[in-house]
Amino acid sequence: MFKFKAFRAIDDPERCQNFVKGHADVLRQYGVTKVTSSNNDWIKNPFVYVITVELVDTGEIVSGLRIHIAHPDYPLPMELAVSQVDHKIFGLVREYGVHGTGEVSGLWNSKSISGYGVGAVLLIRAGIAIAEQLKLGSLLALVAEYTLMPSLKKGFEIEEGIGNSGTFFYPKLDLVATSIVMKDPINLPLADKEERDFIHMLRQNLQITRTETGPKGDFLVEYDLVIQNTDWRKDV
Repeated sequence: MFKFKAFRAIDDPERCQNFVKGHADVLRQYGVTKVTSSNNDWIKNPFVYVITVELVDTGEIVSGLRIHIAHPDYPLPMELAVSQVDHKIFGLVREYGVHGTGEVSGLWNSKSISGYGVGAVLLIRAGIAIAEQLKLGSLLALVAEYTLMPSLKKGFEIEEGIGNSGTFFYPKLDLVATSIVMKDPINLPLADKEERDFIHMLRQNLQITRTETGPKGDFLVEYDLVIQNTDWRKDV
């Protein structure tokens, strides 16, 4: 059984540290030892919100993602990464940031639970679901090839205004990353109906236990997506 827990980073430093450890272990397994988004300053960033996936039996964090809300004092991970090759990223973030924008970042999945569909499917859905609580007008992301198609099905589109029509070699020259944007994370007009219906269901049931079905069969998920301290605008 898995538990999905949403929270503001600065409100739960212990969970954040466990997130960092799990993410670093996964990056090392894939040979990535230095990547901008693995910078751990986000733990003290009041504009970062986190969703962790824990094993209910042990409390071990086995998957997670972050949403970084754009703020002049706290550059988004993709601003730091993409600006190395394309400075237009700064203007792009400012433009989307007028109505509140956040970057979905740091998505990782332990090899021990690969094949369930937890990360690329359920976790991204949960991340989009909490955008409503955060009152975000858009969502940005820099995604690997294997998460591009699941993201497009959920209502993202390729942001072609930066890079080579939206693509970059990052974090290693043999890995392709694509910049994507969701311009209406509330209504999700570009999402597949199944994805849109699921995300709306989560928003109406932020605390719910459900049986989910993935490639490895059925499994229980306890969702706890109610976030305390969502009023980030008061600090802008």
